[in-house]
Amino acid sequence: MIDTGKNGEFRYEQSNIVDQNEAEFGITPSQTVGPYVHIGLTLDGAEHLVAPGTEGAVSFTVSATDGNGDPIADAMFELWQADAEGVHNSDLDPNRKEAATVDGFRGLGRAMANADGEATFTTLVPGTFNDEAPHFKVGLFARGILERLYTRAYLPEVDLSTDPVLAVVPAERRELLVAKKTEDGFRFDIKVQAETDETPFFGL
Repeated sequence: MIDTGKNGEFRYEQSNIVDQNEAEFGITPSQTVGPYVHIGLTLDGAEHLVAPGTEGAVSFTVSATDGNGDPIADAMFELWQADAEGVHNSDLDPNRKEAATVDGFRGLGRAMANADGEATFTTLVPGTFNDEAPHFKVGLFARGILERLYTRAYLPEVDLSTDPVLAVVPAERRELLVAKKTEDGFRFDIKVQAETDETPFFGL
């Protein structure tokens, strides 16, 4: 399970060595990305891909739980997406007719999970990009994860039958990549290490 407990015992024996020259030679425990993933990465307002109150703005809430069903309370989420016309705020998008800009829709956001393992973004409903169905690209960082996990959250009530990326996911697991509609936007629940319904992740 992802070790997010703040009050439990340390997994490895604590050392009293204060000078590296005093340490014995040998193999040290493996290092993961945490628990310091927040340092230098927490920016005020980074969860807003558009300013709150922008016409057409919706909320996108994402959560992460481990195989025990416990919230991953120190998770960090990143969100990338196209705008309502299916164009990314990147000069690498061949469909973009003007230079990318920091003004208006940014297309990229970052948010830190709360104690319940959840974070909420303010964004726009993505449009269709080329032959891909409308979707949010989601990245997950957390203590115990060696590299960020990549997944997608597709819009509900949208034809997904021809999406080329979703087609590589076994048919019985595709529903795990569909967000739920909420009163003011969408919600997507990520499960890590779950035995039967773990969220599908992609290798990039």
